[in-house]
Amino acid sequence: MSTYSCIDINDALPIIENAVVVDIRDEASFQSSHMNSAINLNNDNVQAFIASTNKSVPVIVCCYHGNSSKGAAEFLASQGFEEVYSLNGGFSQWSAMYPDQCEQG
Repeated sequence: MSTYSCIDINDALPIIENAVVVDIRDEASFQSSHMNSAINLNNDNVQAFIASTNKSVPVIVCCYHGNSSKGAAEFLASQGFEEVYSLNGGFSQWSAMYPDQCEQG
């Protein structure tokens, strides 16, 4: 059975360009600002994401502080994604450390 790993922000940086970043925060927060190239993933589009995304590409799951992303990462791993990470510290820590790696809405 596939599982996920928690990843620190500094460890995520080198793999992020070759990964799919999904942000599970609410749409208003995502629209305000998000990690570069992130996809806002929610209950309405998760099945389409699962069906259309290459499961061998790493997936980094981001939420507000790195807590909710764990459940989402576990779910994606259970759907066959081979390399899934939950981003420790979430978007709040990412945006504080790497503001130049964020898109403003």
